[in-house]
Amino acid sequence: MSMKKLKQLSVTAIAGMLMVACGQNKTEEQVSTTAETETVTPAEQPAAAQDQDTIEVALNAEDAMKFDKSEIKVPAGKLIRLTLHHVGKLPKSSMGHNFVLLKQGTDVTAFATKAVQEGKAPDFEVPESLLPEVIAHTKTIGGGESVTIEFTAPEVGSYDFICSFPGHAAMMNGKLIVE
Repeated sequence: MSMKKLKQLSVTAIAGMLMVACGQNKTEEQVSTTAETETVTPAEQPAAAQDQDTIEVALNAEDAMKFDKSEIKVPAGKLIRLTLHHVGKLPKSSMGHNFVLLKQGTDVTAFATKAVQEGKAPDFEVPESLLPEVIAHTKTIGGGESVTIEFTAPEVGSYDFICSFPGHAAMMNGKLIVE
């Protein structure tokens, strides 16, 4: 790795860690701008498609490091088709976003810190060492891109979701409520 790339990676990692650390003390303004809650129901589909019990979920992420929803409700055991839309304009290398659904009991701060430490530029995909703590995740996308994943909703409970791009988890997080 060239010295220039190593310096860029170091600066990116340090900035990400500072953003994670600083984000732990949310301001009143940040708290007051919480995202909407969405309860999803089976999409209007032909009868054959509804037999599959697929729940469609759309989640938007923007350049201001926010998801448009802080809570998503789904029924247990259903197939979830989640589409993440990056509605911003910035490229993946500087403002990439992903969706990472964590298993219950996962320490979100520790997970995000390790993701920053072990993630590799420019994509900062979820490191392999952290996959045992993950139920489902998307790849990292840039402005104007979308990605769709499918997974089965876990058992009834509350599950954290985050964007694991460096520094984003402090502001880009929410709960998947499984009923």
